[in-house]
Amino acid sequence: MKPLTEPEIRNAFVNCTKGEAKRLYVPRELSGEPWSDLDFLGWRDPRAPDRAYLVAELNGPPVGIQLRSSGAGSWQTRRSMCSVCVTTHTGGVSLMVAPKAGKAGQQGNSVGTYICSDLACSLYVRGKKDAGMGGRLHESLTPQEKVQRTVANLAAFIAEVVT
Repeated sequence: MKPLTEPEIRNAFVNCTKGEAKRLYVPRELSGEPWSDLDFLGWRDPRAPDRAYLVAELNGPPVGIQLRSSGAGSWQTRRSMCSVCVTTHTGGVSLMVAPKAGKAGQQGNSVGTYICSDLACSLYVRGKKDAGMGGRLHESLTPQEKVQRTVANLAAFIAEVVT
């Protein structure tokens, strides 16, 4: 992923108003992000832990998605698998729900997926971040094929939000 600036990130959001995009929390140290290892930039709002955001460049300009995560519950002590990067975690996967873009979102329609709570899928799939014991299942896929699968899963989720 190419490095993005704060204005590029704010302009990328498709499922919130321009005012909301202007006010949302963006990480301050964008220059410190491991851009070459990222398939998308994902972060949580430290002021509102149930809010998360991701920005991806798939085929064209960056697309930003505003997300809400489910509240903590007893299910978080069970082992769960991320639907994007196929990493398993104990308590490290959250149901993230995104309002749909456009009129459908204004009518209250949304889509959700299970995703790594810290939104570090790109780092898990590349082995740059450890998900703990049993976090990465043994697969016959090459690292590049795992990255391609992660990007395809992310693209499918974003397509659901946008359409």
